[in-house]
This record gives sequence, structure tokens and C-alpha cells, in this order.
Amino acid sequence: MPRGDKSAYTDKQKRQAEHIEESERERGASEGTAERIAWATVNKQDGGGKRSGSARKATKKVAKKTAAKKTPAKKAATRKTAAKKVVKKAPAKVPAKKAAAGKATQKSASRSTAAKKAAKTRAAKKAVRRTAAKKAARTRAGN
Repeated sequence: MPRGDKSAYTDKQKRQAEHIEESERERGASEGTAERIAWATVNKQDGGGKRSGSARKATKKVAKKTAAKKTPAKKAATRKTAAKKVVKKAPAKVPAKKAAAGKATQKSASRSTAAKKAAKTRAAKKAVRRTAAKKAARTRAGN
């Protein structure tokens, strides 16, 4: 199939491109520019030429396989985070008077736990960014 061949596009996509091209010509674009804009717009809307029948199903399977490959990486990252979590000990029993006084401080304790979690998340993201920056630097040095 030569470059620029439109045989993979449906009749609907061809009509859309024709309509967009006419609109661009009315706005004053040259014929070549109008055609380029029209097909670029159709590609952006539909992701390229659509195929009919069984070929269309095959492209969907490829998309699902790609999505499936990404999922295990996320699960692995989640497992690592879960493994790093610290197990807290159960608090010792407190007399009634101290328990009443402690209720006021429970909100601040839960906030500090949330703050700790947020700080941990920020640190993890920072580490990921740092690793990516190092990798990019190595790639630039190699070129």
C-alpha cells in the first residue's frame, strides 16, 4: 500500500474528510493544506482508517493486549508499596479519664497519619522522577 493511500478508510471517513476540506478551502486555505488538515482531523477523531469485518476485531484485540501488559506493572508497584507499610501495634488500654482527654487529640493523630502518608507518597514520586531523570541523562550521553 503506497503512502497516502486512503483505501483503509470507510466511506463515512472519506465524506467527513471531504466536508472538512471544503470548509478549509472556504476559509482560504490552499488545496494541499486543506486536504492535509482534513485527513489529520479524521485521523485524530477516529485514530486512522477503520477496517470492516474481522480485521476490525483484530485491531481491538491488539489494543486489549497492550492494556493488559500495562496492568501487571501497576500491580507490582502496589505490592511493593504494600510490603513497605509498617504494622502498628495495638494501643494499651487507657483509664476512662485519660480516654476522654485522648479523644480530643485523636483528630490530630489521624491528621498526622494522613500527613505522613502524603509525605511518603511525595517521596516515592520524587524518587521515580529522579530515576527517570538519570535514565534520560544516560540516554542523552549515549547519543
